[in-house]
Formats: sequence, C-alpha cells, structure tokens
Amino acid sequence: MALSYRSTDEERVLSDINTTPLVDVMLVLLIIFLITIPVVTISIKVDLPQESNTVRETKPENIVVSVDGAGRIFWFDGLIDSAELGKRLSGVASRLPQPEVQIRGDGKADYQSVGKIVSAARLAGITKIGFITEPASK
Repeated sequence: MALSYRSTDEERVLSDINTTPLVDVMLVLLIIFLITIPVVTISIKVDLPQESNTVRETKPENIVVSVDGAGRIFWFDGLIDSAELGKRLSGVASRLPQPEVQIRGDGKADYQSVGKIVSAARLAGITKIGFITEPASK
C-alpha cells in the first residue's frame, strides 16, 4: 500500500518576507524623531555677531611692537626692555589722535611676554591695541 501526500493551499510554506513588523518599527521611530527634534533645536535665543573680514590698512602713525620666540621685545625693529617700553608708550599715549599699538607675537613666545606689552599699554593709557596675525592657510 502506497501513501500519497497531497499538499493543499493551506499547508504550503510562505516564502514571502513579512514587512509588517518593519513598517511598525519605522513608524514608531518616525514618531519619536518628530517629537524629539524640536526639543533639540530650540535653545536660548541669542543674537550672534556677524563675521566681517575686512583688510585693515596699516597707517604710518601706528606703533608696531614685536615679541620673538625668546620673549625679547622690539619697538618696530629696535630691541628694547620693559622699562623703555613703558616710557615710549606713555609718550605715544599723549598724541592726538592716539595711534594704535599693534602687537606682533611669535607663535612660540610666552603668553607672559605678550601680556607685558598689553599691561604696559594699559598703564600708559593706550586705548587702541591690535594683534597682527597671519591668516590660516587653506
């Protein structure tokens, strides 16, 4: 006696991918992101300054004080000490209009060396102090 096996439509194995759980998970994630994104983007309202990069012309009356890597101070191209710097800045502060003191600091110079110049300029009454830098290479 031979057994015969017939498959019916109900007993056939489904080989299709069931995408219903995937759609459910995606909808839940979408709802979570829609709720959390406004919370992340809203922060304290501040007015940020607008950047302006204008080339400033060096005027002949501006004073250039430089600091090298060893911490030595130069008035234009001449080497001076801290006491002489204070005297010269006091003389410059009395001019009308007062010139700007521009500081050129070496990248290897100590902060203290540049701080001495800023402190001496403040004590002398200089109101305009600028720093000369090189633009970053692109």
